Amino acid sequence: MRATVLVLSLLACAGATAQVNGRQVPARADAKPVAETTSVRSLYIVHCAGCHGRDGTGSTLGNVPDMRRLGDFLRVPGGREFVVSVPGVMGSGMNDAQVAEVTNWVLATIARESVPEGHRPYETADVARARAVPLVDVAAARGRLVTAARTQGIEIN
Repeated sequence: MRATVLVLSLLACAGATAQVNGRQVPARADAKPVAETTSVRSLYIVHCAGCHGRDGTGSTLGNVPDMRRLGDFLRVPGGREFVVSVPGVMGSGMNDAQVAEVTNWVLATIARESVPEGHRPYETADVARARAVPLVDVAAARGRLVTAARTQGIEIN
């Protein structure tokens, strides 16, 4: 223990800097993933679960929405568009087809109990339309939907 402290002290006095193993790779928009994911669940795990959790519960501390009631947004005018327009979806790194697939998977599995009858699954074109009109004020848009939902007796947290 004393020898380790002595060596570290000598290195500090000599102006040595700490090293990190590996190397930092600069971010590139056209970067290919190291491992291609082919299943929809894997896409969710790679692109969404880091914030929303594997079970979709989100985080109240991190202000990350619970996805288990995502289908409630589909009951309110404008909610369908909102679901695929939020920055976390638009900036996920997934293409339009993948976003549609993952959103449909979330609605069919994690949020199954909240999806209204007659829901039409998302298509690639739905996501492309959402990307063409970026959501500028997420909080205001969400607030309007929450208010509209309450008038219908639907509670969106």
